[in-house]
Formats: sequence, C-alpha cells, structure tokens
Amino acid sequence: MAQTVKCISPIDGSVYLERPTATREAAMGAADRARAAQAAWAARPLAERVALVLAAVAEVGKTTDRMAVELAHQMGRPVRYGGEFGGFNERATYMAGIAESALAPLVIEDSDAFLRKIEREPFGVVLVVAPWNYPYMTAINTVAPALMAGNTVILKHAAQTLQVGERLAEAFHAAGVPEDVFQNIVLDHDTTAELISRRKVNFVNFTGSVRGGQAMERAAAGTFIPVSTELGGKDPGYVRADADLDAAVETLIDGAMFNSGQCCCGIERIYVHASLFNAFVDKAVALVKGYKLGNPLDPETTIGPMANVRFAQVARDQIEDAIAKGATAHIERFPQDDGGAYLTPQILTNVTHDMEIMREETFGPVVGIMPVADDEEAIALMNDCQFGLTASIWTRDTARADEIGRRLETGTVFMNRCDYLDPALCWTGCKDTGRGAGLSVLGFHALTRPKSYHLKKA
Repeated sequence: MAQTVKCISPIDGSVYLERPTATREAAMGAADRARAAQAAWAARPLAERVALVLAAVAEVGKTTDRMAVELAHQMGRPVRYGGEFGGFNERATYMAGIAESALAPLVIEDSDAFLRKIEREPFGVVLVVAPWNYPYMTAINTVAPALMAGNTVILKHAAQTLQVGERLAEAFHAAGVPEDVFQNIVLDHDTTAELISRRKVNFVNFTGSVRGGQAMERAAAGTFIPVSTELGGKDPGYVRADADLDAAVETLIDGAMFNSGQCCCGIERIYVHASLFNAFVDKAVALVKGYKLGNPLDPETTIGPMANVRFAQVARDQIEDAIAKGATAHIERFPQDDGGAYLTPQILTNVTHDMEIMREETFGPVVGIMPVADDEEAIALMNDCQFGLTASIWTRDTARADEIGRRLETGTVFMNRCDYLDPALCWTGCKDTGRGAGLSVLGFHALTRPKSYHLKKA
C-alpha cells in the first residue's frame, strides 16, 4: 500500500508538499522499464548522450531563481546564496569534457596477430539515493556520469527535498532524455530495499547516514551489486603556526557554518597551534556574532533554519553535553533561536575528545576548537575519529602539508581551503564515511565495468 511522504518546511513547520510513495508494483515496473530502455540508450553515440545531459543541465539553469526559493522552503538555505546551479553546472560540464577519454578503450595491443583491449561497459540500471543538504549537486554527481556512460537512472530523492527530484525529471525529459532512461520515483525504505535485493537495479549510489548506508549494504548482501556510499563526516581543520590567520578564520568558519552546517564536507572540529589559538578564537567569535539568523526567504538572512527540528535537536544535545562536561560556549543565544529549527550558530572551546561534539557527526552550525602543540598532536587528533571524508591544513609550507596529508585517514586533503568538491578529483572517503569513487575519471570507472577483448587475428 502506498504511503504519503511529507516535506515539512523548516521556515514555519508547515507541510510544504506531500507525495504518495510508489506502490511495490509501480516501483518494480519502473525498474523493468529502465532495464528495457538501457540497451537502446547505450547504443546511442557517446557524444549524443553527453549533449542530452548538458541540455538538461541548461534547462535547470533557466530556473535558478525558482530553485533558490524552493530550496529555502524545503531545507532552509537563504535565498541570498542563489541555489546550487553553479556547482551543479560545474560538475556536469567537467564530466562531459572528460567522458570520451575516461570511457575510451585501453588498447594493449593492436598488431597483425592480436587485438587486446579493455573496454568500459555500463552496469545497466543505476539507483541514485540522494540527500537533502545539497540536493541538486549531490544528485548530479552520479546522474550525469551514469547517463553519459550509457546507464539508465532511477532517482530516489530525500523526503525533505522531494521537489528537487521532480524538477530534475522535468529538465531531463524536456531536454530529450527518454522518460524510461531517467526516472524520479518516491520510494519507501522497504521498496527501495526490495529493488536492490531482487536485482532490479545493477548499481547503487547512496549519500546519507551511516545507518542508511548499512541498510543499503544489507539489501545488496549476496547480490554482488556494487554499493557506493558517502556517509557521515566529522571533518577537521588544522591551523599551523605559519598559517595566514585571517584567511584561516574566514574560510574555516564559513566551512563550519554555511548551509547551517549541513554540509557533507563541512568543518566540524578545528585544531589551532597554541601560538595562534586565542587570536583565532577571538576572530571566529566576532565573525559568527555578525551572522543574521532568520527566515531564508529574507535576502538579509545569512544563516537560515536547519532543515528539520530533529536535526537541530541533535546539535543542541551535543552542545549541552559538551557544556555539561566543561566546554565554553562563546555565542549568546540569538533572539531568533526558537528552540526548534532555528538554531544559534555556536563556537565551543575547552572541548576534548571525550565529548560527542568532537567525535560524533553534528551536521549543524557548531564547531569545537582545540589548541595543539605541534603537527604530531594535530595528526593524532584529526585521525581520532571513525569518519574520514576531508581534512583541511592551513600553512604556507606545501611540502609539509603534503607530508601531513599522507598520514591522515581521509578521502581528500585540502591546503588553505575547505568545504569544496573539485570535480577533477575523486570524491571518496574511508572508515565510516563509506566507500566509493565519485566524479573525476574514477567516477566514470566506478559506474562502468571493465570488459576485456583478446582477439587473435587470422
């Protein structure tokens, strides 16, 4: 029986929209249609598939003002930031530019005697389970290269951003991508699991919680369907004694607070060399005190509500736990903090790794800051975590940053920047952040399987 999924707007707690979930029969039928359409889609020239995806991206670009307003209603990001089209377009365009070379056969020998080569073949039907925090950009990371490589795609978007899946389907179909090649479906957890366990799909890409990733892997157990996951994070920043202090404060605090801290690669803990610690904290506190918390539809708002009251409560609980254990909170409660989705951005010092705020994912506008004596202490603390998505090092010494980076248990090492996804580099993680390879050449390889040809010529 179909259920109803509701998107509760964080602006005022009202129901922004609601949709029925697909019945089991409808979901299985959609997967069957995707499979039936895949061979013809893959048979189209690569250049044609790439052009259609880029045309769909251009369709999305025609509605950026609408995008910003709809995202404000669904997940609370202020309209002043203008939606997500910049990153959405950057990622799809980059993948389009490397598609031919990334998917080209690897020719080992082409002689009078033999043709030996390795080709890349699409898996078939790719299920993309996308999150709400950057709903356009996270979806396109997989949707674009999957379609370019010759797969068909079923998109299941998060309940908080149901409308995004619909907008993407509208754009892709308007651009000429066949309806069975790209489908957006509202699914419940059980039906999603059944699509996987019954091998109705051939590849799963999931971005979300650790628990959600575990559910995906359980559903795929014994099927040998690849499951690519990007799960929790607790990304650290390290400010060395030789860092540009002002740049470090501005960038790391923005990395911690932007999007109300709801970023997969947002900064959640900062380690500062003792010689810079007090100055860093003073500048960080002054910066955050200047934020304006409020309705995301107000162009003056710089930080909006968290996407859901329950997400804000996780952050509040971690803050209260830290304070009870001796942490110092530096930001007085903003008047707009209603105890619900609107949460005062917070900076904590006197924190330790015995506190949840320095170990468990917060996914909110809160950051703990600790002093460290040297690189060794910083490395040990950065690695003292079950997650590993990105780490940010602030220094003028590139060689030393490279040395430190090699010792960090993380998917990406940044120097003098953070909270960014470079489509030319592999987006990946380790430990409880999951496993997978998004974007870059490796993103195309992850969405295809190698097929070898050993042809002896007459």
